[in-house]
Amino acid sequence: PTSPFVEVEFENQRLRTKVKPKDLNPIWNEKLVFHVIDVNDLRYKTLEISVYNEKRSSNSRNFLGKVRVLGSSVGSEGESVVQLYTLEKRSLFSSVRGEISVKHYITTTAENSENVPRVNGSGGPKKSKKVQNLSSSMAIQQQQQQQQHQQQIALHNHNRGNQQHNPQMLPFYPNQCEIKPLVITALPGPLPGPVIYANGSSEFSLKETKPRLGGGSSGFGGLSSHKDKTSSTYDLVEQMQYLYVRIVKAKDLSASGEVVSEVKLGNYRGVTKKVSSNSSNPEWSQVFAFAKESIQSSVVELFVKEGNKDEYTGRVWFDLSEIPTRVPPDSPLAPQWYKIESRNGGRCSGELMVSVWFGTQADEAFAEAWHSKAGNVHFEGLSSIKSKVYLSPKLWYLRVSVIEAQDVAIMDKGSGLIRFPELSAKLQVGNQILRTAISSASPTRSISNPYWNEDLMFVVAEPFEDYVTAIVEDRVGGAMGGQNDVAVGRVQIPVSAVERRTGDTPVGSRWFSLDNGNNNSRFGSRIHLRLSLDGGYHVLDEATMYSSDVRPTAKELWKPQVGLLEIGILSATGLTPMKVRDAKCGGTADSYCVAKYGPKWVRTRTVVDSLCPKWNEQYTWEVNDPCTVVTVGVFDNARVDGNNNNSRDARIGKVRIRLSTLETGRVYTHSYPLIVLHATGVKKTGELHLAVRLSCGNAVNMLQMYMLPLLPKMHYTQPLGVHMLERLRYQTLNAVAARLSRAEPPLGREVVEYMLDHDFHVWSMRRSKANFFRLVNVISGLVAVTKLVEVMRSWTKPVYSTVFVSAFLFMVLFPELLLPCLFLYAAAVGVWRFRRRPRNPPHMDACISHAETVFPDELDEEFDTFPTSRGFDVVRLRYDRVRSIAGRVQTVVGDMASQGERVQALLSWRDPRATFLFLVFCLIAAVGFYAVPVKLTVAVFGLYYLRPPRFRRKLPSRGLSFFRRLPSRADSLL
Repeated sequence: PTSPFVEVEFENQRLRTKVKPKDLNPIWNEKLVFHVIDVNDLRYKTLEISVYNEKRSSNSRNFLGKVRVLGSSVGSEGESVVQLYTLEKRSLFSSVRGEISVKHYITTTAENSENVPRVNGSGGPKKSKKVQNLSSSMAIQQQQQQQQHQQQIALHNHNRGNQQHNPQMLPFYPNQCEIKPLVITALPGPLPGPVIYANGSSEFSLKETKPRLGGGSSGFGGLSSHKDKTSSTYDLVEQMQYLYVRIVKAKDLSASGEVVSEVKLGNYRGVTKKVSSNSSNPEWSQVFAFAKESIQSSVVELFVKEGNKDEYTGRVWFDLSEIPTRVPPDSPLAPQWYKIESRNGGRCSGELMVSVWFGTQADEAFAEAWHSKAGNVHFEGLSSIKSKVYLSPKLWYLRVSVIEAQDVAIMDKGSGLIRFPELSAKLQVGNQILRTAISSASPTRSISNPYWNEDLMFVVAEPFEDYVTAIVEDRVGGAMGGQNDVAVGRVQIPVSAVERRTGDTPVGSRWFSLDNGNNNSRFGSRIHLRLSLDGGYHVLDEATMYSSDVRPTAKELWKPQVGLLEIGILSATGLTPMKVRDAKCGGTADSYCVAKYGPKWVRTRTVVDSLCPKWNEQYTWEVNDPCTVVTVGVFDNARVDGNNNNSRDARIGKVRIRLSTLETGRVYTHSYPLIVLHATGVKKTGELHLAVRLSCGNAVNMLQMYMLPLLPKMHYTQPLGVHMLERLRYQTLNAVAARLSRAEPPLGREVVEYMLDHDFHVWSMRRSKANFFRLVNVISGLVAVTKLVEVMRSWTKPVYSTVFVSAFLFMVLFPELLLPCLFLYAAAVGVWRFRRRPRNPPHMDACISHAETVFPDELDEEFDTFPTSRGFDVVRLRYDRVRSIAGRVQTVVGDMASQGERVQALLSWRDPRATFLFLVFCLIAAVGFYAVPVKLTVAVFGLYYLRPPRFRRKLPSRGLSFFRRLPSRADSLL
């Protein structure tokens, strides 16, 4: 038996409840009161709630579990609700399980144990604070939880019982009258809403939110019901009011040194760049933005100073109540000249051109403005905190067919004789190097005329600045018995001179003279090449299952857009601290978001020193295919301090949303959990609040896309191998990362790799188990049908077995009703499930990913380097070989699971347009199969399937293309 009690610690204040002897489901009904010095610092604090088992015989205690509550989750008394926490154990293999329900809030009134009523057995419904043993069955635990979730816990704590708190036992704080108590309590009575699970399975769940989008009151789905002029472009974000100050230039100044201008608004200051005073008319053209919610002054002052002097030479000030408000799409406010006042209030020489106005983040000056919250950012790091839009380079596949070479020979320096070596061709484009096989001897060809006939593929980006370098090499023996490759001829061809093609028609081949470098004119060596830039392919930079764009490279092959994707990146809450600037204030984060869809990358501004940042930025993408995925990632900016340009931005988490799972025209406002897998296990690093809307201009065009091939035509007429696609994808990632890293501010390689899932094909025991159980879930339907047939055969239920046999005989006698009934049943199931169709978009699921049940050794293997760094050389080679094979098996299993999940998606309404098309097909097929005899139908399908190859086409059928576009649960995998 367990005798539990609870001990809570907050800022060196430690209190505990009474001991409940021999009680596995104890009820305390006690209250804890803690004193908070500074409420603003509460979000950086943690509250530790520990549960112990008291052993009175040995005067000791056993640890049962604990919970860490972030101070940012503590709200006011009126907003507090009961929260259910899962107890964390010190060991992964602990046999103790349990949950604890707590209510915590901040209050400004003095609270003690006397004015809190005790709750007895008749004092109303209660919910117990429970500690459950593993010996209890899972069914019993679930039943107890379901029953107890309808009740209420009352936790009112004294120090070791019913005694009143002794003020002398509390630590001394200055200004005792300003201290606000932190109360952990739950008064008896019915719950105002469902229990909030702070830990456990729902910690990683999706939550629907209702933000005030567009600046008005929240309507359905969080959409504003009262819109202003900005709602046409900024209706998916909450309006944020700013005071904008644009300092353009000055004239007729009497300063003798460098001149700067300073903006002061309360405690906030913004300083322009220094301008040399060689001219009395300095120009700055800088914009400052101050958040309206943090304004603590009634006037804004602009000072003109000389160099580093603290005293100003003149100023201009504005009353905030007189400043106009600008709402786009109004034209920008024209700057005006204002006379500069001296220190004594009189007029001095000089004027300042300024414009001051109130606006929102929809203002054109928002992106270029210096923000007041970035006042502590190093000057060199200012450029790295601004929002930017990036474009991936236009990429092409360069195909080089190495056919043959003629008259290749070298001079043997040792004997002075001509030798005919074993030759191979090496091609290099930038940092990409590929080789052909060594030409084998043939009775019909001379060894000096090697023949390869191999196709080598490269990735090149516009503008074409690289060269194709073809080198013919000879493999000769070295002095120590080794082998060396010696170049016997080379040629360089500019990529810009290579012919482009959009189809599978081959281009003409050419002979190129080889430069052997030894001025040997006895042999006219040359090489036969066929080069082409294949614009009919889509250059894959993402995993196929997560692709955001499937259009070919050649723009003339693009189809018109079918919709518009709008995403409002609102805010994030509960982010994990990523750095520590001040030990007293605790950890913090400088977070920003990156969203990627197609070739367009967007980066929000960096919110400095905040674990709950608010961005409220809206972006738009053209949608050319609804069966694509948009990715939004959150990162910590490591370049804010400006002291380390080589630092890497830390990943906080990301979200993937498949567009085909969204209903057109609806605004989805949800809080997505940010889940990251570390070497120590899965961890929730916060929540990302997004508003997403998919608009469709023509529904017919969007539905028609489901019948087209997923990839461009050339992927099927001249398919590329799996290994070649993996290598080309890696080269594509290098090209994209190299281009984006040269932008300003740069988008680091670590960000590109994380957004493009560069390591999704690496072996992982956890991912393999996840794919296996996905496959098991898919075939569970067939297993259920088999079991049903076995039950009918066993005649354990005679009535059911009789009906089953009768139905079977009926189908045998009337086979023409078989297919119509099946399709009609499928259509009926789909219509029936329409009421329970998924309302929320999919998200990262830790349960499906098996991230919660992974073992430490599996995580160590997953986060191991490739090649491995464990063990000796022999073990390393074997280990890498096994991992490489297992990675392919993992991919195959995942693909099989995806195919089965696509079958399930036909009637699940996960993709509403696809389900609608399938239901229409089922109804038409039901009528068609009813009207056409079965024998004729089978004969037509058989003849169609066995038709000669000349009557077939290489493109997949429309039905297969429709099936490949269906969503799968692969989007929910980590």
